[in-house]
Parts: sequence; structure tokens; C-alpha cells
Amino acid sequence: MPDATTETPAVVPLASGPTPAPLQQVRATADLIQAGKHLRETVPRLSHGAWKKPAGRADPIAMLQASDPERIPELLPVRYGRMLVSPFTFYRGAAGVMAADLAKTPTTGLRVQACGDCHLLNFGGFATPERNIIFDINDFDETLPAPWEWDVKRLAASFVLAARANGLSDGDGRDAAEAATRSYRKRLAEYAQMPPLEVWYARIDDEDVVSLLPDPARRAMARKRIAKAVERSASALDFPQLAGMVGGHVHIKDAPPLIFHPEDSRAPDFMAQLELVMEAYRETLPDDRRVLLDRYRLVDAAIKVVGIGSVGRACWIGLFMSAANDPLFLQFKEARESVLEPYAGASAYPHHGQRVVIGQRLAQPASDVFLGWVTGPRGRQFYVRQLRDAKIKPLIETFDAETLEVFGKACGWALARSHAKAGDAWTISGYLGGKSDDFDTAMGRFALAYADQAEADHAALKAAVRAGKVQVLREA
Repeated sequence: MPDATTETPAVVPLASGPTPAPLQQVRATADLIQAGKHLRETVPRLSHGAWKKPAGRADPIAMLQASDPERIPELLPVRYGRMLVSPFTFYRGAAGVMAADLAKTPTTGLRVQACGDCHLLNFGGFATPERNIIFDINDFDETLPAPWEWDVKRLAASFVLAARANGLSDGDGRDAAEAATRSYRKRLAEYAQMPPLEVWYARIDDEDVVSLLPDPARRAMARKRIAKAVERSASALDFPQLAGMVGGHVHIKDAPPLIFHPEDSRAPDFMAQLELVMEAYRETLPDDRRVLLDRYRLVDAAIKVVGIGSVGRACWIGLFMSAANDPLFLQFKEARESVLEPYAGASAYPHHGQRVVIGQRLAQPASDVFLGWVTGPRGRQFYVRQLRDAKIKPLIETFDAETLEVFGKACGWALARSHAKAGDAWTISGYLGGKSDDFDTAMGRFALAYADQAEADHAALKAAVRAGKVQVLREA
């Protein structure tokens, strides 16, 4: 076997997506685990640690700008302004750049329902329909069946970049990346021993995550924050900030350039068009959710800028009120082709909103009650969910080395649960192994090397801004 630290094997062709098989064709789990072990001969685990900028790599800024024509022109400076802040914010907005790079790295050919944009800020707490708080992946804009390694590598590199953004050492970042990978490997082995139905029902609740914190004071603080998040509905908390009375009617407040009513919204038939959109969206919901939706009426809609990678996409928020004037905010977020599709193959779903919804339902243990999809009047495709639902975002900028490592363990656990639910946990677990830390070590090395690449790409953006090739808006 060649020295995996210096020689990278050829990329293994991707296996086809999962397809149903008759019961008599289902292989024994022991056979699947053994098949995973055999894959080590073709793709040594240490080989995943290699990253070197390939010859002829596409210009990262040109790759980013390739999607500009699809975006709202006035919002492009906001997008690039947010990416300019730091290498970490650049990384968050450059999922497409990394997807092209990941396509050139070794894979075992095993697929899962990948998140597609698996950085650490796309994990957090949110409320289930039963009003319990769980911890999981919460962004699936890029979801697609794809190699499991791609999610793990994007997650690992994000920890090194977050550590650098917080002034921590590369050793701290590598430790957090390896902690996330180790947690993924060990939790996946546990899920591989569980009956499929138990894996399907498995979830990570708030107390599971809090218990990972070693300090009692931090555990108490985390519990207080969670309790505050579930006191009232997210829409009720958002309402005073996002809406108010204008001319005797409830409207969403304009706060340009981040929240605004576009010119189209002033057309006489605007609300009539929205009602048609709502009728089509309603058809994608289960019957019981339609009954719930029908208890609210749409009163206003506006564009709201969210995230980094999504800036410039058509993202609307709709304000709905019940008969008793209880507010509900729904988000209509534009869905485009996943950044993984050029490298992992086209989605099986012709509607990208449906791609996001089906992928999210498959990967998450519980999803938003209003999750659905629709096509807008101009042919844009959207998926729909609540704007926020007791969403608890990690305060990454406050994390010290210990907290970052604990969060790595939580993210690795959640990613393992997602991949086990929507992929072949047995073969992947057989490949990773239960005792060897080869893959963990490889991910620590990859994370450091790719963080350097992200910093170089960020420097290229800074140079493009100085040269006047990219316009930015610096937000307060």
C-alpha cells in the first residue's frame, strides 16, 4: 500500500443514488461493514487529508460571479460585502467554489442525502412540531445525494476558519475539526448497530447537547437560553421588529436594503397574484397542515435579505394574521440548482423547491409544519417554511477553544444521525472503523490545508474589490 500521506489515490467513481430493493436482496449488515473495510484498500483513510490547489483551478471570484445574473442586482454589493468581512464569511458564501474542489478529492463512492453546505453555522437548535427543542442541521438549500465525505470535509474546515476568526490557534481549530470527525465516526458506528426504525426516530434533544458542556455554569446558561427561546412563538417575537401599522393596515416595515417592498408589490394585482401562489403552495402540504394554514390570511409580503450565500436570491417573507390577529411569518426562499449538481449529477426532482423539501424531510428527524414548495409568477422556484421557529443559533464568535470543541462533537453527532437516516451507515462505518483514528487525523490535516485555501480565495476577493471589479456594501 502506498504512503497515504504523500500519495493521493484516484477518485473513485460515484455510486448511483439509493434505490429501493426487494427484501430478499437486502444484504446482511455484517457483509456491508466488511465491504466498507475493503474500501480502505482502494481509498486509504489517510488519503483524505491531502489538499493541494490543483493545476488549472478555476478563478474563485469568476465562479462566484457566474451566479450574479440570477440574483437581484441591487443586492450583489451586500453579498460581496458580507463575504469580504473575513475568510470565514467568505467560506460561508462560497459553497459552490468548495464543491468544485471537493469533486477532485478522493471518495469511496458511497452516497448519502448530503447537506451540501455543511459548515458549522448551519447547525443549531429549533422546535419540532411537538414543541420540543432538537439540535440538527438547519439549512438544506444545497441538499442532494452526494458523497458523504463532502459534508464531513466542509464541516471540518469550517472549524479551523471559525477558530482563526476568534483569534484561537490552528491547534485549537484542528482539535475541534478532529473532535467533530471523531464524533461523526463513533456515532455513525452506534447508528449502524440500531434497527432502521430506531435510526429513523432518533433525535438529539437540547439536553443531549447541554450535557456535552463540562462546566456546570455553562450548562445552566445554555438551559436558560433554551427556555427563553421557547417561551413564545418566533412569529410573535418577530412581529414588533418586522411589522407595524401603516395607514390603518398591518404591513411589514421597510428597512432597505435588507427588507423592502419591490416595485412589483405596488401593482394593483399583486395580492391577487400572491393568492394564486398560496393556492399552489397549499397543494404541497399534507391535508392536516392545510387546515392549519387556512386559519391565517395573508396581509403583506416583502423581500428580506438572509444569510450570505443566499443574498441576492429572491427571498420573500409573508405576514399572515389569524382571526384573533396572531401573527405568522412564512419565508419563501428561492431554490436554484444545488452547487453539487455539476459534480454529483442532476436532482431527481424537476422543481428545486421540492428537491430542498424532500431532502430536508429525509435528512432531519423532524421538519417545519409549513415546509412546502411553489413556483412564483415569473417562474422562480421557491421552498417555504416558517421564518423562524424557536431557532437557537450558536454564538460562534463567543466560543473559546473548549466550547468550539464541544460544538464540534455536537455537529459531528448530528451529521452522523443525518447520514445514517438517509444513507448506508453500515458500509461507511465499516470503512471508518471503530478503533483507528486515521480518518480523524486526516480531517484535521485537510481542515488546516483547506482553510489556507479559503484565506487565499478571500484575498483574491479583496484584490478584486480594490481593483473595482467587485462592488461591496459594508453594513454597520
